[in-house]
Amino acid sequence: MSNPALLVLYGSQTGTAQDTAQRLARQAQRRRLRVRVMPLDDYNVANLITESLVVFVCSTTGQGDPPDNMKNFWRFLFKKSLPAGSLSQLDCAILGLGDSSYPKFNFVAKKLHKRLLQLGACVLLPVGLGLLRCQLFTRLCPEEVQLRIPMDQTVPSQSHPFPARMVFNRRVTEPSHFQDVRHIELDVTGSNIEFAAGDVVMMRPCNAPEDVQQFCQLLKLDPETRFTLSPTDNTAVPARLPQPCTVRHLVESYLDIAAVPRRSFFELLSTFATNELEQEKLAEFSSAAGQDELHNYCNRPRRTMLEVLADFPHTTAELKVDYLLDLFPEIQPRSFSIASSLRAHPNRIQVLVAVVCYKTKLYKPRKGLCSSWLASLDPAQGDVYVPLWVKKGSLKFPSDKETPVIMVGPGTGVAPFRSVLQERTAEGRTANVLFFGCRSKSKDFYFRTEWEEMMEAGFLTLFTAFSRDQVRNTLLIIVFVQEAKVYVQHRVRDNGELLWDLIANKNACFYIAGNAKQMPASVCDALKEAFQQAGGVSAEEAEQMLATMEKTGRFQSETWS
Repeated sequence: MSNPALLVLYGSQTGTAQDTAQRLARQAQRRRLRVRVMPLDDYNVANLITESLVVFVCSTTGQGDPPDNMKNFWRFLFKKSLPAGSLSQLDCAILGLGDSSYPKFNFVAKKLHKRLLQLGACVLLPVGLGLLRCQLFTRLCPEEVQLRIPMDQTVPSQSHPFPARMVFNRRVTEPSHFQDVRHIELDVTGSNIEFAAGDVVMMRPCNAPEDVQQFCQLLKLDPETRFTLSPTDNTAVPARLPQPCTVRHLVESYLDIAAVPRRSFFELLSTFATNELEQEKLAEFSSAAGQDELHNYCNRPRRTMLEVLADFPHTTAELKVDYLLDLFPEIQPRSFSIASSLRAHPNRIQVLVAVVCYKTKLYKPRKGLCSSWLASLDPAQGDVYVPLWVKKGSLKFPSDKETPVIMVGPGTGVAPFRSVLQERTAEGRTANVLFFGCRSKSKDFYFRTEWEEMMEAGFLTLFTAFSRDQVRNTLLIIVFVQEAKVYVQHRVRDNGELLWDLIANKNACFYIAGNAKQMPASVCDALKEAFQQAGGVSAEEAEQMLATMEKTGRFQSETWS
């Protein structure tokens, strides 16, 4: 291949694959390759038969699903009518990105690799899972492009969100509790939005006003200044930005200045440095040898891009406004499980949001961008609107009225189960079992009154685990003993007979939602132990039984880190 044209196509959910694709494209340009880069769903897949060299960069979401901006491409590529040798002219490589702790780690990249081979493509390298092979490029650099998702415009979408009026924003944890959790309702009247239990609502947050002000001060920008963007070679103007646009709108609604920067940020920032000390430090953070130092400076304390700019004032003063879209990624939408049913709350979407706030070695507490933004909105002070759209979630609930549903949802993981319980209650379905866990019965027992009403009406069997409410039953307090905490997995284990009967004899479906740390694995272990004790099966048979349930959709999980 002599000086071929390179096409980089990416499927990205949170922006990581997009960033990696842009770094690849920049490196290709340095090697004097002609390069194009775009989301997979912005590319006319029918043209793939004419391409000579393509790199696919893709992540995996949910239960092994492709990202939103490659779903149309995915459906087309897996059409059975495509001829076996249709991509015989194509040389390609696949890079998969993801979290290795998830069961479906890099499922999309692996499946794409297999399908491209079936269609006759020549895959130049073994599929790269999580790490880019050094044979492809030795160094990576950043660049920013437009992210657009072509969708049916009759319903709200990422490119055309619906401005939903906030009805209420209530704290549902006790004031003394360390965690601020909000129950929020949004009015979607007139939006054409429909959803089912298990679906998620997408929202794109804004930066805090004080951060916008500091950013403009650091770069000596007037927030009210208007500008017009023009496209450059291979880089389109972001469709979300109005033309003309104010600096305030750009910084508040588009640039992710509160993100923790990647190595590529320092690589580009270093090109503006004229101060010797700052240039030296930026070069170190950009180098392969300096990655431990960069981790200690940025990733471990969760230092933001804005804070980095403040730490490098001389370089920040040299920044050219033309490079802001290259330097800062776009604010990515956040997803929340819908915690209500249209049957119970017509024209409304409700969510349960844990406001992220924690300390690191830095003086200022770290805050979640979206949760803090939502918490700051107060409809009591006047109308507040949140742009949103809805997409299908990974949890699918049974349509058969008689199928029992077992749900394990500690903390805010209970949100999608409130949605399905409202639906099933409205339909008269009574075979519902919920395992709910939190710290304290008096401080963070979400929707307690609703669960009690459902139990009294015969629609719910509820098991609770309050991990900090254990009381020592002893007269001697001299000996210091770590009190055993009770979690949802203990309640699952304690109720093995009921679960075995529902699953083995009544074809029940089992669901887990919540934090992805130890809880899902612990619940699975408890369930397998219940199979062994109540069903008398071996450890191997219990493992196989759970695997079969997962394969047939009777065991599903939706977890987040």
